[in-house]
Amino acid sequence: MPYDHVAVIGAGAWGTALAQAAAMAGRTVTLVGRDRGVVEEIALHHTNHAYLPGQALSERIGATTRFDATADLVILAVPAQASRAALAEIGREALAGKPVVLTAKGLEARTLKRQSEVLAELAPEAVPYVLSGPSFADDVAAGRPTAVTLAGDDADATAAIAAALAGPGFRPYAAGDRVGVELAGALKNVYALGCGAVEGAGLGASARSALLARGFAELGRIVVAMGGSASTLTGLAGLGDLTLSCTSTHSRNYQFGMALGRGERVAEIKAHGARLAEGVATAPVAQQLARNLRIDAPLIDAVNLLLEGNSSIATIVAGLMARPLKREE
Repeated sequence: MPYDHVAVIGAGAWGTALAQAAAMAGRTVTLVGRDRGVVEEIALHHTNHAYLPGQALSERIGATTRFDATADLVILAVPAQASRAALAEIGREALAGKPVVLTAKGLEARTLKRQSEVLAELAPEAVPYVLSGPSFADDVAAGRPTAVTLAGDDADATAAIAAALAGPGFRPYAAGDRVGVELAGALKNVYALGCGAVEGAGLGASARSALLARGFAELGRIVVAMGGSASTLTGLAGLGDLTLSCTSTHSRNYQFGMALGRGERVAEIKAHGARLAEGVATAPVAQQLARNLRIDAPLIDAVNLLLEGNSSIATIVAGLMARPLKREE
């Protein structure tokens, strides 16, 4: 199947960037959004100033408020907590038999489900794929070199979709570990909150690097316990994305964490207009999953303490430093 016609659900920064990447790869793209003003701007002027200011969009991108059922390939690019509503609105029948690429990096708050599990519940006949890796929307939209992981169950079909989306600046690597890729993408946002908080509190680069490294180990325990592959952790969706999100001030979760480290509370940060940080909703889900698996996850616990506003990052880090010494593993 050539996958010539791609429908991207979600006209925010990430959805628009992925639509641009697909267009630059030679695909015809329909971008589906809820905001009529944004949709009309994209359709008429090939810009999306609300989410990607200053970026010209390909004329291969059309825009609409309704799902285009003629598409060969569907990319779901809405926030993790909005995936269920978006899929329900499209409907089970419209997605039956279609490949659906899931791109949200988060776990559903109420159910603790991964994005592919939500898709399986609402559209069981759809074919799930997961796209994740170190990537920022403005880099992708501008055609700057970006490499990501695309995971699916069928190796040949996954490779074909990766080839269909590959362009001069966007390189998807095909993989088979959907579970590991999804979990790594979701949980790295939790650790990015923690690393940002360390930065915001001025605790130093050494502390941040230690948190990143121990977060990587903690992430590995959870991914493997939930059926993911350890090899995924050393790739783009694992170490690559974790490193980017935990060190760059361009990361929304890192920015949110910096505000927490400065002593601001979650409600205050949101009131000041902070952009969506998926890790805020994912952190308590990750904590519950770790407890269900009986896995020691002190860093996830620490981020949740910080989000609850009952302790400062300095106090939390002091508690982590006072934990009993153990062998590194």
